[in-house]
Amino acid sequence: VQLQASGGGLVQAGGSLRLSCVASAGILNTNAMGWYRQAPGKQRELVAVVIRSGSTNYADSVKGRFTISKDNTWNTVYLQMNNLEPEDTAVYYCNADYGWDRFWGQGTLVTVSS
Repeated sequence: VQLQASGGGLVQAGGSLRLSCVASAGILNTNAMGWYRQAPGKQRELVAVVIRSGSTNYADSVKGRFTISKDNTWNTVYLQMNNLEPEDTAVYYCNADYGWDRFWGQGTLVTVSS
């Protein structure tokens, strides 16, 4: 299973980006799809997750600013990030939980300038 993440880049504070993650094995049968991030010198942390039913959960730091969604037709999970802050600067990774195993994408760098 391969996860291809894209959409990162450099943006000013207050700006927006949309990350995408395409799963080669599809996402219809996943238990959950999530976005994580790792800032320099920090541990990887959960940003947002969408489970099979479509329910979502977010880290407190991104609630109200980020939205996770999925498109089963295109095997893609999105992370819409609005009102970005310098503290959001990190490498963002997508994760797919199929139940029998979990897989990670290669990461996409998001840099937010003040």
